[in-house]
Amino acid sequence: MMKNTSISFLVLFLGVNANAQHSHVQNDTTKTLEEVTITAIAKRKIETEMKMAVSVDEFLASSDNISFIKRGAYAWEPLLNNMSTERSTITIDGMHVFGACTDKMDPVTSYVESNNLSTIDITSGQAGSMHGATVAGSIDLKRKSTSFGLEKKWGGAYQTGVESSNKQFFNLGNLFYSSDRFVADGSIAFRKAGNYYDGNSNVVNHSQYQKFNTAVGLAYKTGELSSVRVDAIYDKAKDVGFPALPMDLWLSRAIITSASYKQLFEDGLLRVWDTKLYFNAVEHYMDDTKRPENLVHMDMPGWSTTYGLASRANLKHGDYSYEIQLNVYDNLSIAEMTMYPQDRSKKTMFAYSWPWVTTRFVGFSMNNSWDISEMSRLNFGGSLGWNYNHSKYVEFNWIFLPGTPQEKNRILPGLHASYQLNINQFNFSVGTGYGHRAPSVSEGYGYYIYNSFDRYDYIGNPNLKNEISYEANASAGYKNERMDIEANVNYFHIKNYIIGRILSLGSPMNYQSVGVKGYTSLNHARLFNMALNANYDILQHLHWKGMLTYARATDDKNGNLPFIRPLSYQTSLYFMHKQFGFQTSVNGDLAQEDYSPEYGEDLTPAYMVWNISADYTFSFRNYKAVLQVGAENLFNEYYSTYADWGNIPRMGRNVFTSLKFNF
Repeated sequence: MMKNTSISFLVLFLGVNANAQHSHVQNDTTKTLEEVTITAIAKRKIETEMKMAVSVDEFLASSDNISFIKRGAYAWEPLLNNMSTERSTITIDGMHVFGACTDKMDPVTSYVESNNLSTIDITSGQAGSMHGATVAGSIDLKRKSTSFGLEKKWGGAYQTGVESSNKQFFNLGNLFYSSDRFVADGSIAFRKAGNYYDGNSNVVNHSQYQKFNTAVGLAYKTGELSSVRVDAIYDKAKDVGFPALPMDLWLSRAIITSASYKQLFEDGLLRVWDTKLYFNAVEHYMDDTKRPENLVHMDMPGWSTTYGLASRANLKHGDYSYEIQLNVYDNLSIAEMTMYPQDRSKKTMFAYSWPWVTTRFVGFSMNNSWDISEMSRLNFGGSLGWNYNHSKYVEFNWIFLPGTPQEKNRILPGLHASYQLNINQFNFSVGTGYGHRAPSVSEGYGYYIYNSFDRYDYIGNPNLKNEISYEANASAGYKNERMDIEANVNYFHIKNYIIGRILSLGSPMNYQSVGVKGYTSLNHARLFNMALNANYDILQHLHWKGMLTYARATDDKNGNLPFIRPLSYQTSLYFMHKQFGFQTSVNGDLAQEDYSPEYGEDLTPAYMVWNISADYTFSFRNYKAVLQVGAENLFNEYYSTYADWGNIPRMGRNVFTSLKFNF
């Protein structure tokens, strides 16, 4: 299990583009052409104004359209537009990576580190179909990539720090070398944390983790406008506790590798052609031996192996810009389940919870942009994909669905369009989309996957229909020299919405289960999301930001869907003068009253958390350094949110400090 990384730094924030669809996307082919000749690209930091040393999860959480399901302090599951990861496409530099855990302990975002990445592209709805079929949209974690330079140059950064609540200690390091023909990047990261304390100063057991991540990238210029590059990331996590689950993680490893060729063109219709071959392998071993309360022990290892190709071309002719992409991948997902009594010498049961499921996908996507005038733009595009599944041990599916075919082919079309209008200091957009997605491996072929949230064992169904999404979105914004405000809304009507329902046949396999659920399709579901972002320069050195989000989701009988964010808010002040910076913020949720008892939810009370930090920038032996000290949850609030699996409490007061050197 190794990973893949590149060179630059991550930028993502509360804002969304004028089309209300895409956060931080760069389609300017002229800038891409300049990458070959400029000395170095500007480095951007993966951090928020409140906290310099954030994890990838913490950084993503600053976006207005991403929330998280938390099963512990590590590896949060990102929800884009309040939809689970099955409905979004999460890639690393356009490469498909699939976790190896049936309990979602290892989302794709857990296999990178903040110092691996240069930016994160978040694209909402069908506008995110460039990397594959989707409903919610896409999250593309872009790797760092140093540019070729006219002169030889090297540099790097080192960051270290500690946090009090879980006694976390971390080290992050980066190095790069650049010349006119050759570039090398490297990064290394290590984090170790113990159990954290909640707002009542009680230890939350099984919340510890250790993580090691390293990456390397090598590029060679084969011509004035062409280059080849190879990248690899290795990630290893061990002794990771999940307090919301009945099992922990003994070991997780990933290796993510790629080799790419890039050709730029000065003239003509074709401006950029970039093709990448990639391979990644993930292995994941769950462990319940440290849970003496478990009467029956299980071994639940999982493996995921993916080969793929991604080829992209950017074209431009007058006021028209085009992006065309071909995506091909082959994934094999395997997960085993072995049950033991207290006497480990006596094996009682073995099954495949993922019965050697092969998924093959071929997709062709296109985005088009037409600058109608200086004030208006039309964006439109589409995708067409072929999805193939094969279950090696289909007899596991026959137990509940006799005669289920071993193979399944699906066609996955998608379309989207949006119109943008800028009038003086105002901007507006309106858009629509239509698309299909195939069931995930768990939804189609899962066999007795235990869900500790609602305490049911889940069974997949290969005969599920494609989910079909109809969406509409709009945005409006105003900006002047001191103020920027923008509102975004989207609405999804999803036919054949896949969710678990109680089965009348079958008995639970896990002794903690209360029954068996099978994945089935509702007639439809409806989801509405709203976000309001604003910032204001109160004084030259004093700035304010605010964010308000709201979501509502119901099924075909007007029942509530699970894990839908209630009204959420965040407000912050940032003061900076010379070498000093000071930040304070307040964030919270209102009570989650639209909860779903059918899926294990209960009422979640409102909460409010206050955070504070200060930083000082100085020089040390010709090195630029930044020292930051702060505190999260300053008043030690005891709380749990709607997305905390099993109502596990969040971290209490957490004092943190971080020191970073750039050289």
